[in-house]
Amino acid sequence: MNVDWHGVFPAACTHFRADESLDLEATMRHLDVMIDAGVHGLILLGTVGENCSLEYSEKLELLRTAVAHVRGRVPVLTGVAECTTRLACRFASDAEKTGVDGLMVLPGMVYKSAAAETVAHFRAVARATTLPILCYNNPVSYGVDITPEMFRDLADEENLVAIKESSENVRRVTDLVNLLGDRYRIFCGVDDLVLESVLLGAVGWVAGLVNAFPAQSCQLWELATAGRWEEARAIYRWFTPLLHLDTYPKLVQYIKLAVQECGLGSEMVRAPRLPVSGEEREWVLGIIRRGIESCPNIPVTVS
Repeated sequence: MNVDWHGVFPAACTHFRADESLDLEATMRHLDVMIDAGVHGLILLGTVGENCSLEYSEKLELLRTAVAHVRGRVPVLTGVAECTTRLACRFASDAEKTGVDGLMVLPGMVYKSAAAETVAHFRAVARATTLPILCYNNPVSYGVDITPEMFRDLADEENLVAIKESSENVRRVTDLVNLLGDRYRIFCGVDDLVLESVLLGAVGWVAGLVNAFPAQSCQLWELATAGRWEEARAIYRWFTPLLHLDTYPKLVQYIKLAVQECGLGSEMVRAPRLPVSGEEREWVLGIIRRGIESCPNIPVTVS
């Protein structure tokens, strides 16, 4: 199906059993919950989906299962996060064969590439597939900054169609629009900057805490994009302590703990990640439980 590049796209969790084996059934149940809540697309194998913790064959198995399970209800995208450009190209091609609708492409992992190397990486992956691509810019986590000028250089690659902007510098939304107009669809990639990003022109949100709070995330999005700012701000102020959990190095563990507390799955992660413990666990649980206790009523109809 064609990807309509707007709205809430969860960076979906990958669920594991207690022995760290892939739990496809739990993952599909969780996708259903988010689809039923009104998300506009799904992104598997992003950071929250623990892409780099899965084996190559597991990634393709997960994608094939998800495409068959979702059955076109919403677009299904996959992250492309490999250490080499060659392997990223191979995965992009193999992912296309599973039937996914688009890709979210990261720079090469581990190595912090220079600007020319980063541009060459994205060009190569774009040419390895016919699928539309969401370019993921996250210099905070991955050490490579794809600047507006670099996106200008890449503008001739027609299937690079959108940008997940996760620099934590909300000015980038305006800089991209000023330099490139409507060439790319801009998605907010940092949960606790979503309202600001919508105001500045972002048309989509690659969301993390939506895994635990799907209805509230969709409600916030609908109110914001309808211009109902007072109502959107009220939800945002409730949600922000939870959304901050998306900005820490252990965001995967924190989000999965929230998913577990909301009864939507397990906090199980794959090593080297470990579930949080001790004082850190109590701190995160405090934020999650206060959020659950004070959760606003859902839904609000937006006309």
